[in-house]
Amino acid sequence: MKTFFTSAFCLICTLFWLTNCQQTATDKTATDKTATGSDAAAAEGAQFTSEALVRGEYLVNALGCDDCHTPKTMTPQGPIPDMSRRFIGHPATEVFVMDDEKKSFIKKENVSIFSPGMTAAAGPWGLSYAANITSDVTGIGAWTEAQFIKAMREGKTKGLDDTRPILPPMPWPSYRNLSDDDLKAVFAYLQALPPQRNVVPPPM
Repeated sequence: MKTFFTSAFCLICTLFWLTNCQQTATDKTATDKTATGSDAAAAEGAQFTSEALVRGEYLVNALGCDDCHTPKTMTPQGPIPDMSRRFIGHPATEVFVMDDEKKSFIKKENVSIFSPGMTAAAGPWGLSYAANITSDVTGIGAWTEAQFIKAMREGKTKGLDDTRPILPPMPWPSYRNLSDDDLKAVFAYLQALPPQRNVVPPPM
């Protein structure tokens, strides 16, 4: 009888040891896999972000975003972008209004008139100001990626439903033909630039 209980006790201890070791090994394997997966995802994300920034910079420069969204400095060769104020849109301190003289000229000649810094335009649609597209909250700093894509795809102000259309001369009908990856890259690059506070006036 003593031999029987001794053997049974040894068997129970062996089973407990095997079960515990197997569970520990399984947990460790799962943990290792999770850690490896996280590291891989992080590495992939970092790589994509780097590629997106490079692609975004290329697109922003090629698409001429500075033409309207960056104030200009006048030189003997004409206006050049003031890179110290890059992408702040129409400066809040720069007055450019739609007066009767402009209205009459626009109607008579069927033309558009730009501000000296080329950040505001008056035309048959009214008066529009280039937006602040820096990462500041007065720009697109609070936007989501989805909002940016919607703005470019559908011409919705701030990328929100039930908002006014984005006004000329913003060429969003052309930009909507960009791929999702390209639009995401542009958004990533703009968000990575320094924020610059500037409250652009509303259109008139």
